[in-house]
Amino acid sequence: MPGQADPDRPAARSGHVPVFLDRTIELLRPVVEAAASEGRRPVVVDGTLGLAGHSSHLLAEFDDLRIVGVDRDPEALEMATRRLTAYRDRFTAVHARFDDFGAVVAALPADSRDAAGPAIDGALLDFGVSSMQLDVADRGFAYAVDAPLDMRMDPTTGPTAADVLATYARDDLARVFRVYGEERFARQIAAEIVRRRETAPLTTSAELVELLYDTIPAGARRTGGHPGKRVFQALRIEVNAELEAVENAVPGYLDLLRGGGRAVFMAYHSLEDRIVKREISARTASRTPAGLPVELPGHGPEFESVTRGAEKADQTEIDHNPRSASVRVRCVRRIDGRTA
Repeated sequence: MPGQADPDRPAARSGHVPVFLDRTIELLRPVVEAAASEGRRPVVVDGTLGLAGHSSHLLAEFDDLRIVGVDRDPEALEMATRRLTAYRDRFTAVHARFDDFGAVVAALPADSRDAAGPAIDGALLDFGVSSMQLDVADRGFAYAVDAPLDMRMDPTTGPTAADVLATYARDDLARVFRVYGEERFARQIAAEIVRRRETAPLTTSAELVELLYDTIPAGARRTGGHPGKRVFQALRIEVNAELEAVENAVPGYLDLLRGGGRAVFMAYHSLEDRIVKREISARTASRTPAGLPVELPGHGPEFESVTRGAEKADQTEIDHNPRSASVRVRCVRRIDGRTA
């Protein structure tokens, strides 16, 4: 039941386009149609609303769809809400981290329930950093622009990247760079940060980039891309507890899906995708003890995969939207019903 095309889609396609936009609509269309066939109005939670790129198109595509949009960034939430003014009767904004299920459930429409309690028809989780956070210089996410080392997705709370660099022990800094950024020179970088902060703490992205150029060998800089890419990614993940949120979110949204519901997960690096893949593998496997010749009643898989493994952007999409180059998209469908 398609509605009027989103009026900003042509303009969006000439600039920033939400990753996997058309495929996302295709993956979620069956849950909208199933709800209509049952006489219900479907509810989808966009757990990573950002500037509402995906949600604006979904609301335009499906006349009866209701979306609960979640974002920890109050500025992004305000901008997205303004963008979705035309859909205000079908859109609810929630200021929270996407794994705050108390806030998510509290925002669901009263009729969004099944036999087990509050339930949703679909979930969309795009774990990438929003374009606004990357593009607004004073947020400190981008290594190519000098700005205060903040990197908080919710700038109203929590320690900044500068705080991490000023207070973490050398070994803890090295762990962050090595694990979250896969940085080969993690120990050397951490040691240099600790040495320099004895004189003055690092407070801007330019100061950190200068340190990286001084610390990473020239040969490695020539072949490994910009020296800030991995370290800035690692700091962002640490500051925002991103992997902890993903660990909580994937099972939490799967648990909220009603029978036939679908969840779409978009991951941009191996650490996120590994979490998604592990949970999906567990949920799509039989729970019957190994060795039994038949499936025990009630022990079959909870979910089935809709995508074959992780789908990747094709070259056409990458050409239009370079940020889609690293995305891995997985979608699953609940095949058992929830019970109280």
